[in-house]
Amino acid sequence: MKTTLFGRVRLGYVIVESSRLAEWKHFAADGLGLHIDEVSADTLALRVDDRTRRLVVQRGPAEDVVALGWELDDDAALHLALARVRDSGVSAQLHRGDEAAARGVSEYWSFTGPKRTSVELFTTPVMTERPLRMKASGFLTGVGGLGHVAISTREPESMKGFWERIFDARVSDYIEDRLSGVDLDLTFLRLNERHHSVAIVSTRGIRLNPLRTSIHHMNLQVASLDDVVDGYRRCRELGYPIANAIGQHPNDRELSFYVETPSGFEMEIGWNPIVVTEEAERHWRQATYRGISLWGHYPENLTLGVSARRFGRGLLSLTRGEFTVGAKP
Repeated sequence: MKTTLFGRVRLGYVIVESSRLAEWKHFAADGLGLHIDEVSADTLALRVDDRTRRLVVQRGPAEDVVALGWELDDDAALHLALARVRDSGVSAQLHRGDEAAARGVSEYWSFTGPKRTSVELFTTPVMTERPLRMKASGFLTGVGGLGHVAISTREPESMKGFWERIFDARVSDYIEDRLSGVDLDLTFLRLNERHHSVAIVSTRGIRLNPLRTSIHHMNLQVASLDDVVDGYRRCRELGYPIANAIGQHPNDRELSFYVETPSGFEMEIGWNPIVVTEEAERHWRQATYRGISLWGHYPENLTLGVSARRFGRGLLSLTRGEFTVGAKP
């Protein structure tokens, strides 16, 4: 029996709670170029491949990502993950029926993860042969999963330990940067051949969290360079706030742009990142890069007002603890 989950887990779906469903529909379809299914007056299902659900927007007040669904290869991998969750002193609940159908899976287990975001585990997605209607030419998912999420935290050691302990995450590399006068440390964790499925962002020294949302951004990988350029042009022309214009990262070499979603967190649309294949894995060496970008990624909406709000939230975060998932002694 395999005792590692590395290579056997990937991001499967993301659940967003928002009261701005009409804005999300316009943003996702006309800006990002995704396929949209209006499941009901209270639910949008966003598709990028042959899964019935990849990004689900449900009506609610959070204006945030409220759940991350992680796909395991099989029941053996699922049971191993659940055993590790129990060993961390956390209880997981099984969900079937309408709750599972809303996520496009046959059933799933959920538990409260870092920052009180629901972590959800499943093995069997619901598939569809219905054709995609979308402006983008395609999105790359497969064994690497849906994409990645970047999470800002005041507890980076605990956050890193969680993904290592539960999913056998491996550090791909690190980035150090200074943005808006604040020193940042970023750790990139891979769970499979995707360069990273989780990125951890923290301030150096005094640990602040300037973000209202549970994640900084979610990434989707498009099929072509034209998809990046066309998506950027559509989002700009439609007036969506461009957080960072087109640029390229030094570590995974992904070429991308970032746009603010109707709920406030960012979406990164990227192309052609490094894939850490089994052969590359044997020769992989961790590195620390200086600067988040090789070129580009110019912030287009970083006004004094935005900076002031982030500074205020950062100071306010010092007055509140951050929920962590503890390890068994």
